[in-house]
Amino acid sequence: MDPHQFHGKDIPHIKLDPKMTIEDLVDVFASTGFNGRQLGEAAKLYAKMIEEDATICLTVSGAMTPVGFGGIIKTLIERGFVDWIVTTGANVYHEDHFASGLPVKQGSFDVDDMKLFENEIVRIRDVYIKFEETLVAEDKIIQKMFADDFQDKSFTTAEFCNLLGKRSKASAKHPEKSFVVSAYEYDVPVYISTIKDSSLALNLAVHRLENKKYDLDFVREIIEQAAIVYDSKKSAILELGGGVPKNTAQQTGPLLDQILKRNDGGQNYIIQITDARPDTGGLSGATLQEGKSWGKIQDSHEGIVTVYADATIAFPILALYVLSNQKSRKPKRLYKRIGEMYDKLSDDYFKNPTK
Repeated sequence: MDPHQFHGKDIPHIKLDPKMTIEDLVDVFASTGFNGRQLGEAAKLYAKMIEEDATICLTVSGAMTPVGFGGIIKTLIERGFVDWIVTTGANVYHEDHFASGLPVKQGSFDVDDMKLFENEIVRIRDVYIKFEETLVAEDKIIQKMFADDFQDKSFTTAEFCNLLGKRSKASAKHPEKSFVVSAYEYDVPVYISTIKDSSLALNLAVHRLENKKYDLDFVREIIEQAAIVYDSKKSAILELGGGVPKNTAQQTGPLLDQILKRNDGGQNYIIQITDARPDTGGLSGATLQEGKSWGKIQDSHEGIVTVYADATIAFPILALYVLSNQKSRKPKRLYKRIGEMYDKLSDDYFKNPTK
């Protein structure tokens, strides 16, 4: 439809009912305007991704797990609504606090951080984490976990997280409180976009000082991610925030087309939840439409929704909506198929390198 003509759905005079469901609420959002409408349309697009059996990547920037959102991610994995993940190291590291039964509490943002430091309390906005009881305890777990793994051989962060999930399942106090464990169980690859920018890598430093060497194969990693998209009939991303996780998932398009000449076209669908502005030129605020010029998306007019909102508000609504109205999907188990998909992309490239 021509957006310059006076047509479209009538705006309702909204009436709320105590008996309304999450589906009813999303319909209300979708029938309004501004970011409420965008949120409603995003929830419906997420449902469409699932209905069309798209391969869905969840990208998670910042630190969503300290506020307990790892539990939402875990449920989506178990229902087959997330097939692979790109996240920060912080989200993997802090998620393990819950699995290990280490204290994380609600605190305050209106506080004297000098006094918190004296009391050995670490703050993430209004979330409190104990220095010794949580961080140092977690450091010991990570250091012990990787004391004898990954030295003198190349590895990817997906392999790193898979082993973390395997070991947490076997030894953590509460393995049911870890999306990393569920990712291991359902063969969902979890990539850490910048592992060195997290406590996970900091804990490898003690082993490196003992002359144990680590060889992160980041090039294989980006090829694996592109291979997942290349193998998919339809490909989609749900982006929580921006940052490096957002670009890591979206750059699969330019790798396939600009570099490898595969003419893949990028993502079919993307939902972006962000509070970043587009006018500053940063990737976090870059519009999804702009991504078309890079070949990151198939279409700049359809299949994309940006919600300007705090992800801690919008993400649970999207998740509960699809959990309420979509049947569970059979797990794609991409982690077990990574090698196969990698080889397929490699073979096609060498058969026709300039297509």
